[in-house]
Amino acid sequence: MAVNKKILITGGAGFIGSHLVRRFVNNYSNYHIYNLDVLNYAGNLENLKDIEHKDHYTFLRGDITNEVYINSIFNAYKFDAVIHLAAESHVDRSIKNPLGFAKTNILGTMVLLNAFVSLWKNDWKGKRFYQISTDEVYGSLGATGLFKETTPYNPNSPYSASKASSDHFVRAFGETYVMPYVISNCSNNYGPNQFPEKLIPLFINNIINKKPLPVYGDGNYTRDWLYVKDHAMAIDLVFHRGKNHEIYNIGGFNEYKNIDLVKLLCKQMDKKLGRDFGTSEKLITYVKDRPGHDLRYAIDASKINNELGWAPSLTFEAGLSKTIDWYLDNKAWLENVTSGDHMNYYTNQYADI
Repeated sequence: MAVNKKILITGGAGFIGSHLVRRFVNNYSNYHIYNLDVLNYAGNLENLKDIEHKDHYTFLRGDITNEVYINSIFNAYKFDAVIHLAAESHVDRSIKNPLGFAKTNILGTMVLLNAFVSLWKNDWKGKRFYQISTDEVYGSLGATGLFKETTPYNPNSPYSASKASSDHFVRAFGETYVMPYVISNCSNNYGPNQFPEKLIPLFINNIINKKPLPVYGDGNYTRDWLYVKDHAMAIDLVFHRGKNHEIYNIGGFNEYKNIDLVKLLCKQMDKKLGRDFGTSEKLITYVKDRPGHDLRYAIDASKINNELGWAPSLTFEAGLSKTIDWYLDNKAWLENVTSGDHMNYYTNQYADI
């Protein structure tokens, strides 16, 4: 089938990105998918072994902050659309290295936007820039209420501030240069292939190895959880059917306090590992709270549901069970990423690039 659209997906070797790249490569043979990733600690091309030899898939290794490189690939491949996921995303890392987050998340987004605008100028038919963002840009909720697309931005960490800034630049480029864009803000993702610095894979790995489960503060921080494959499906819908210059909130309708989530995880892990009930829960260790820790996130996803017909396919309990099963069935993958051996895959597989 002839290619009728060239799509650049940034951060496509990461957690969410790899699920999205696979979905687009497998579902749209008339698209050529270009996966751009710098392959830092969280980028893992082993996540995409099953599609890496497809004719309509190309991997590009590069840094979104490198203006010369980004301009060169835009001029060479003439991307019709950009789906932008590449970002530093861990709040704890942003507290330790705020400048690094500003560089990647703000400057990197601006470099992409500038290259896209410079390439197409006013020839915007069939073009789109899709910014993938986070619910953390909205700040913190009290005990009630939900984040809506109209909720004012009020970020409280260097990470969320950098994402909020990049969202504003996308909107500004849309207004200034009439660039077609969409933005989506998602809740906490979980599922297969997530780097084990985030809560769920970290705790799965720690339970397997009988290590402490560090819970911030009193554990009553509340998050909405979204299964990563449901998120990829939502991105697909927004990309193809979302309205230009609109924002779509994507949430899992699964609010959990951290401590309740951890206890559920412990219960499921004990059952799957054949351990006595309560064994894993004894590993819970309360630690000093994170600075500027947001109390609660919760998304109102009625807009994407009403306009595009999207809804989560799994309850959190079912999604968590599937996620645990994946990590237990892929212990070699887990060992590779925790040891850093996954970084060798690019060298071995793409030595001729």
